[in-house]
Amino acid sequence: MKFRTTAICALFSVIGISGAAMAQDPVATVVTGCATEIETYCSQVSEGEGRMLACFYAHEDKLSGQCQYALYSAASQLDQAVSALNYVAGQCEDDIMKLCADVQMGEGRILECLGSQEESVSPACKTAIAQVFE
Repeated sequence: MKFRTTAICALFSVIGISGAAMAQDPVATVVTGCATEIETYCSQVSEGEGRMLACFYAHEDKLSGQCQYALYSAASQLDQAVSALNYVAGQCEDDIMKLCADVQMGEGRILECLGSQEESVSPACKTAIAQVFE
């Protein structure tokens, strides 16, 4: 059974995190670390809208140490991804407003827009993008 939550999928869709920014996949971390719990307690749970996480919460007293660690690790990975996004957004805010204001957010379109106008992007924004996404 694939494990996905709407929040995780939406987050990655919006930020388009890949490469160095997300060295590990939090969804894969949970699927691997909680495979037994997913099969035992949550196999009938429909994906999306945080239902799988709710299932884990409902059975938290039965989760193995491995699964608990996987959930903690995935949360940490997401926290790092959000921090990276905040850093890039802060460094690139003026560039985004100036060069990409008409671009719809999501699926990496803002990053693509900045990349297509690289000659006009500020040095601080270029550095942030290189540090996080390459």
